[in-house]
Amino acid sequence: MGIEVVGIGSFLLLVAMLWAIISTIGSTASTGAKVIWCLFILFLPLLGFIIWLFFGPRAKR
Repeated sequence: MGIEVVGIGSFLLLVAMLWAIISTIGSTASTGAKVIWCLFILFLPLLGFIIWLFFGPRAKR
């Protein structure tokens, strides 16, 4: 049972990271800020996503 929970958690984290990166790329932030945020999300997946939720740029709708 533990392996399935880890697999589902990993998949959900991957989806959340992709959402954060796509939203960051679609934002009005500068190119440099977009690159830094994307690298931050990629290299620190869970922590980077949580910090992005509070402080990161969002895509304009």
